[in-house]
Amino acid sequence: MSPPDAPAPAAVESCLAEIFSREAGRVLATLIRLLGDFDLAEEARQEAFAAALERWPERGVPDNPSAWLIHVGRNKGIDRIRRRAAYRDAMLRESAIADTAWADEPDDDEVFGDDRLRLIFICCHPALGPEARIALTLREVCGLSLQSVARAFLVHEETMAQRLVRAKRKIRDAGIPYETPDPSMLDERVDGVLTVIYAVFTEGYAATAGSALTDQGLCREAIRLGRLVDALLPGNAGVLGLLALMLLHDARRAARVSGVGNVVLLDAQDRALWDKAQIAEGLMLVERSLRSPAGVSRFAVEAAIAALHVQAADSDSTDWPQIVGLYEVLLRLHPTPVVELNHAAAVSMVDGAARALDLVESIRARGEVSDYHLLHATRGNLLARLGRRGEAVEAYRAAFEGARLDPERRLLAQRIAELVEDGGGCGYGGPVG
Repeated sequence: MSPPDAPAPAAVESCLAEIFSREAGRVLATLIRLLGDFDLAEEARQEAFAAALERWPERGVPDNPSAWLIHVGRNKGIDRIRRRAAYRDAMLRESAIADTAWADEPDDDEVFGDDRLRLIFICCHPALGPEARIALTLREVCGLSLQSVARAFLVHEETMAQRLVRAKRKIRDAGIPYETPDPSMLDERVDGVLTVIYAVFTEGYAATAGSALTDQGLCREAIRLGRLVDALLPGNAGVLGLLALMLLHDARRAARVSGVGNVVLLDAQDRALWDKAQIAEGLMLVERSLRSPAGVSRFAVEAAIAALHVQAADSDSTDWPQIVGLYEVLLRLHPTPVVELNHAAAVSMVDGAARALDLVESIRARGEVSDYHLLHATRGNLLARLGRRGEAVEAYRAAFEGARLDPERRLLAQRIAELVEDGGGCGYGGPVG
């Protein structure tokens, strides 16, 4: 038997890491239900995993690791209640918890078929504000970093951290139950769920920071979840649109990165590398989504834009006027600065860089996304096309300072060098293709 302070064998550490990745969200949601407090449940989960790392090397991994972690976490949480609260309040709380027979989550696999999807629906509770429920789910259930969640909402990390604290406080103070919603309640939560899944895909498609442009595992997980929601709510226009959008974007994955890890923009991609089967499925889903009697979804419109890109033989033959029109529809359905920015980039291909720059300057003047590096990169691109080289360099430098992803930074540095050294041209598109 290993001494208590002996390091855990590598195999057990690897097993624990895999279990944490797979079960952390489920364990947390169950502990929230049992303990009635988000922060307490997080602390209890952490202690349960620490206990597993200490005990499993000696005793072996239990047959049901998730059940073991929930059981230990529940007991750790009760211990913390005893230590923190006044005696009377602690006894009342402990009694209430003790009256709840511990068990695995209810067997509702016939409804959801997947633990993580179930938890996303649970966390997207309508009593929370839309941004709070989405941010909380991304951070706690999907495991995205605080930086990634903040980027999804175009806010500073400190701002997002405060929002998450407030959301947890509201859950605690309002006594919001963490329980599986009835199937009849799924429709009122599906928009938040789709937004969460798309944010997971976006982080996989263009990572917030690091050395790699994409995270294939996150993209696959988001697509898998999209397929599960499609099975859960067949024919839903938003679900079909989102699944189509993810498939069409992901179909270009092999062509988006060069052999040395650099970004390859859309107009320079080798279209022979695109996944034709995935494109065919995506195009079929776009058609189904646009024909839905429930109305047009923002995801269907975004998928229609992606469809026009993948159907074109090259950038010059792309139907840019139709793309501009679709962005104008999208702006009515989902008016955000990022959609405005993409609309401006498309306008530049129809009405020229000067008209597009006016639109970008209007976005910039409002200050909502002044730290968004793609705003500065798009502005640099347009300025370069207008021959305003000095201003373009400054814009690209601002984009470089704001970018956190190494392949993007290399592309921006290349753009700056081209402008400074020989005035090389800058084609359509931002840093991520």
